[in-house]
Amino acid sequence: MQDNTVHIRVISPLVTRGFRKLADLKALEYPGIAVSHAEISTGPASIESEFEAAMSVPGTLLEVNKADRDGVDAVIIDCMGDPGLRPAREITDMVVVGPAQTGMHIAAMLGHTFSVITVMRRLRPSFENTAALCGLSSKLASVRSVDIPVLHLEADRTETLRRLIEEGRKAVEEDGAEALIFGCTGLMGCAAGLRAGLLAEGIDVPVIDPIPTAISIAAGLVRAGLSQSRTTYPPPPEKALIGYDALHASMPPLAAE
Repeated sequence: MQDNTVHIRVISPLVTRGFRKLADLKALEYPGIAVSHAEISTGPASIESEFEAAMSVPGTLLEVNKADRDGVDAVIIDCMGDPGLRPAREITDMVVVGPAQTGMHIAAMLGHTFSVITVMRRLRPSFENTAALCGLSSKLASVRSVDIPVLHLEADRTETLRRLIEEGRKAVEEDGAEALIFGCTGLMGCAAGLRAGLLAEGIDVPVIDPIPTAISIAAGLVRAGLSQSRTTYPPPPEKALIGYDALHASMPPLAAE
């Protein structure tokens, strides 16, 4: 009997081991969906700046290529900066999903406007730029932050949730948001708590947890036989790639321009 299972690999563009636990990802599996995990070996401990996002890209592309060679059906980049999303789509025919791009489009579908609740205030320009690239600037009500660094989110989950509820309420009542998105994949698992906290205050809006959402969307694309456009994301031309020998050696032959 043919195996119709969709194999999805979540790639964490961080070198902090254990930040993303495989057991948490396995809990997101459902019949017909298998999830595996990979981390980069060279790059930032966490991503809270454009610089750190850029430094994560070569390692992320190596892991995307490895997933391709492993026969994976789809890849999700485990960061709301979507680092390496566009170049990754150039080097593979697999479905490659960015949680920020995906989350914003889903939020715009479920509500007239949406807000992003992220970790640090400094990330606001990045999310505004992502919304612009997605053609959703008019839908972005605000970007709010809980002001807790990525690597400290687990230190006091109760306090993290309290701040999420506070900023979520402000996003709806003060900014006009009608849907909410987590602006950090490190907040995975907090959606139910945030929604319950808002409902207790009479606020009923969808709360999008980007990684579970991205897994479902990626699986749906695979099953529909869809992937990124080769017109939008053509393979890169073959040429010297000095200083990135491991990445260059791992890539399959690609068509020239």
